[in-house]
Amino acid sequence: MIPEGKFPERVKILDTTLRDGEQTPGVSLTPEKKITIARKLDELGVDIIEAGSPITSEGEMEAVKRIANEGLNAEISVFVRALKVDIDAALSCDVDAVHLVVPTSHDHIKYKLRKTEEEVLELAKNATEYAKEHGLTVQFSSEDATRTDRQFLLKFFKTGKESGADRCVICDTVGVMTPEKIFDLFTYMISEIKVPFEAHCHNDFGLGVANTVAALKGGAEIAHLTVNGIGERAGNASLEETVMVLKVLYNVDVRIKTEMLYEVSSLVKRLTGVLTAPNKPIVGDNAFTHESGIHTHGILAKASTYEPITPEMVGHRRKLVVGKHAGTAGLRKVIEDLGFRISDDELRQIFSIVKNIGDKGKRILDADLIAIVESVIGGMKEPPIKLDELSIMTGSRTTPTAVVRMNVEGKEVVSADVGVGPVDAAVNAIKKATEQIIAIKLEDYRVEAITGGTDALVHVVVTVSSGEHSITASGTSEDIIKASVEAMISAINRLLVLKKERGK
Repeated sequence: MIPEGKFPERVKILDTTLRDGEQTPGVSLTPEKKITIARKLDELGVDIIEAGSPITSEGEMEAVKRIANEGLNAEISVFVRALKVDIDAALSCDVDAVHLVVPTSHDHIKYKLRKTEEEVLELAKNATEYAKEHGLTVQFSSEDATRTDRQFLLKFFKTGKESGADRCVICDTVGVMTPEKIFDLFTYMISEIKVPFEAHCHNDFGLGVANTVAALKGGAEIAHLTVNGIGERAGNASLEETVMVLKVLYNVDVRIKTEMLYEVSSLVKRLTGVLTAPNKPIVGDNAFTHESGIHTHGILAKASTYEPITPEMVGHRRKLVVGKHAGTAGLRKVIEDLGFRISDDELRQIFSIVKNIGDKGKRILDADLIAIVESVIGGMKEPPIKLDELSIMTGSRTTPTAVVRMNVEGKEVVSADVGVGPVDAAVNAIKKATEQIIAIKLEDYRVEAITGGTDALVHVVVTVSSGEHSITASGTSEDIIKASVEAMISAINRLLVLKKERGK
């Protein structure tokens, strides 16, 4: 339970996706990827972007400097230790601010720094004064603040203020706070030290967002967040979840363009390679997906019956899926969205087949449903596109290249393209061959199931979109390239038929 308190008139957002988020195991962003994300965060309306830690590497320094000189509206900050060399590296990158982080808990001081408390205070004081002398805004930050002796923490922040720090940061570094405790900590520190405070919460116990909101109710003015909640261990407080909680549940002024949240989430997911759980709030694939018959009926009657916010509010979209829980109303809507018009008798037949498949524990994709519908109403006519031939060239010193010969609406088309691997090359060649009749975007690609052995059957699932239309299809083969091509062509054919049906 979050205690009663008062939010600031406006909550500012510091996004640390490019620093703390990049500490997610396996994530390493190139300067180009960092700049792409920074631009999108700025467009989203983030107030402060923590762009990285320049001392880390030459590549990191290049990325930070380019972001700082990109002309963004957001304040650009970087992580530094209380060391002159770190601050000099930040200065060389033309940043606005430094997030000066100093360990303060007993274990950190004794076992990591191997210093006394007085030595730590002196170190922090000198670093702050040096940064201020060189024109930097200083975020005076206590690492592991929530496991630090309260009186020493107060002394630490007083040292920061006396040394010229502009803002103080309380870090729940290992996510051990509860909303009640962090509220109390912030209200106490803010009552004693009159500087703006920032909240930096980790999600080790799943309380990152709740603790951030409680800290803001306790007087914090700035929230440290990451897109999709990525970060080391269990991650950081999620930007999209925190923003929507503040705006929708508490009516707090947060100047974020919420309609861009899904777009930004998808970008970060793609560039970092860190996937989100389907049931992740706000931006997960299932956040606005409905299968249950009763729920779907309510959604079709009035969306707010089973949705607390509209998908459009965060740039997402609603999706109805079929399965063992589906009802006839929802099933008809999904079938119509796929471009079919069916009678009541045909709907009953399709409904029976869908239920039977669902009872066997099988998932029903768009392509599966299309096949069921076509079998009931008479089958698809000649597909708009067919693959006649596929050739792949690859090797240790060869850029993977694919050549396809296709029949595209009665015309032979030959296309070649390259990719990072043979599958990517084949997909790119198909997209190129069909671009004259339809512009498509591969939204999702995954290997759904693989049997054992070197001759394993591979099941590939793709989601392909064109404009407002989206289709999920699959392909199965012993060859992952053939399975991928089969899925792509199936999806494109359905998109073409769907667009033609909608055009009527």
